[in-house]
Amino acid sequence: MTETPLPGATEPEYSVTDALDIDYYSLFTQIPEADRELWERAREVGTGLQERMAAAWDAHEYPLEAVAALGAADLFVDGLEHPLLSEMSPLGAGLVNMELSRIDGSLGTIVAVQGGLALRSLILHGSPEQQQRWAKPLASGEVFGAFALTEPDHGSDSAQLETVAERTAEGWTLRGAKKWIGNGAAGGISFVWARVVDDSVPEGVPGATGSVRCFLIPQETLGYRAEVIKGKGALRAIDQALIRLEDVKVPADAVLPGSTSFRDASRVLYATRSGVAWSALGHATGCFESALSYAKQRRQFGKPLAEHQLVQERLTRMLSMLTSMQLYCSQLAASEAGGHLRPTQASLAKYHNTRTARAIAAEARDLMGGNGILIDNGVMRHLADIEAIHTYEGTESVQALLIGRDLTGFSAFA
Repeated sequence: MTETPLPGATEPEYSVTDALDIDYYSLFTQIPEADRELWERAREVGTGLQERMAAAWDAHEYPLEAVAALGAADLFVDGLEHPLLSEMSPLGAGLVNMELSRIDGSLGTIVAVQGGLALRSLILHGSPEQQQRWAKPLASGEVFGAFALTEPDHGSDSAQLETVAERTAEGWTLRGAKKWIGNGAAGGISFVWARVVDDSVPEGVPGATGSVRCFLIPQETLGYRAEVIKGKGALRAIDQALIRLEDVKVPADAVLPGSTSFRDASRVLYATRSGVAWSALGHATGCFESALSYAKQRRQFGKPLAEHQLVQERLTRMLSMLTSMQLYCSQLAASEAGGHLRPTQASLAKYHNTRTARAIAAEARDLMGGNGILIDNGVMRHLADIEAIHTYEGTESVQALLIGRDLTGFSAFA
């Protein structure tokens, strides 16, 4: 016996997470073939992981196989130049970050942590021996990398960090705590920033007592304690950790010789702010494309939503914001490739793009009505994840103060 459908109970299934490649100003149509190949590779790998990442986000678990897949596809290089790494232009690195973030925010953050922060710290500040030992394992995802700067009581004011590394006859002893550290409990290596006590270096010389330096610490080292932070409402498919360093003893060569002050930590952060701008673009693209697809498929008042004047106006508003983000990112890549990207220019891109991504995500969620809050439709995950990238690598307020100082010549930092 065939069951008669209940009146009003039948609703079509909506397909809203497929890529539409919205590029209204054709900024990415005539790009070098190497960059396009990277973009396509990121899409292929990310799409293969999409269902798993969505389930992991819902369950608040970190699928470590995603790190292996991204590493196998050689997507962690993040535009770094080194003989041990494959070539990746600033544009290629941006497109990888954009595409993975469009598919899933946690995927984009995995690349930001493993490549943008950990691998970058090694390449910028590590010794030749450290680079020889760790560059390829980090780039391949064989070893998990963490960047441990933020502390429980020092986020935006991370220059005031309190973790201490004391020079001893045997090497170094570290004491302190770190928080919000991606991959910090994954069982790999951590690049830990600490304030040194080192009587072997004369006062006033880089690396002297009071300086901030970076230490490469295997996470199995005695005294390194890490626990995964639970209860997150964003980036739920990658773990961040609370770390306690309880008299962690490491050899003398654990310090990265190129790190002698907090400015060296800032060099890493300045570079990754471009990546955050690209990531925000990916999130916003995913939200806009979902809203556009939904508006074409969803029927209300006898016709598709897309036929309604107010909906078309809202889509146009979102497109204008999205295009501005694309313009920022395109110019970022060109400036970086030309060697004249200034740190505050990267700050402005992050400031603009994460703010704008929030606005697009909220508009898209509202346009999709009740279906907009369903995790499977993507927008709600993007909306939540954007809150995290809006904060990390420097909050909106910190970016504004950096840019304001550059504009006026006056520092307003307390």
